[in-house]
Amino acid sequence: MTLDDLASLIASRKGADPSSSWTAQLLAKGPEKCAEKFGEEAIEAVIEAVKGDKDRLTSEAADVLYHLLVMLTACDVTLDDVLTELGKRQGTSGIAEKANR
Repeated sequence: MTLDDLASLIASRKGADPSSSWTAQLLAKGPEKCAEKFGEEAIEAVIEAVKGDKDRLTSEAADVLYHLLVMLTACDVTLDDVLTELGKRQGTSGIAEKANR
């Protein structure tokens, strides 16, 4: 499954019956809850990275990507929006990009 596939699947669950899927349940709770779940998963990924457990980090990273896409969907931001922003930054050093913020 690609990130595009996952983003499309998540978007298809927006407005769906919350009893039909975990994704629909999260989206029905609104952007705040989706952001909270993303934050929890990000912290769990950091913990596994620090511990050096590659298998657990891989699992948590998948959770992070999923919950990031759910949060973006809840906030009406598409994966294409994010990719467009990344494209704008291409060819700019990270140091220069941060200085321009």
